[in-house]
Amino acid sequence: MSENSEKSNHGNMTVTIIVNGREKKVAGDVLSFEQVVNFAYDNNPPSGPNVVITVTYGKGEGGKQGTLLPGGTVTIKNGMIFNVKATDRS
Repeated sequence: MSENSEKSNHGNMTVTIIVNGREKKVAGDVLSFEQVVNFAYDNNPPSGPNVVITVTYGKGEGGKQGTLLPGGTVTIKNGMIFNVKATDRS
């Protein structure tokens, strides 16, 4: 972990991730699809019958990259990058 990591009340490390180009401090070691989407849209994600949200990530553990699906989780690390995009299928 980097020197900037801090201990939280639960003993988990706080790490800095990047979501859509903005730094976010996160305690713990796992994030869900829904948590990442809420970070991207300040807890007000777009919704509707035709809205599809895609979450991709990079710089994960061991250089891992991929797509995070609804209901899924990913182990996070300091400096990990998430890109969240909403599209309308209409």
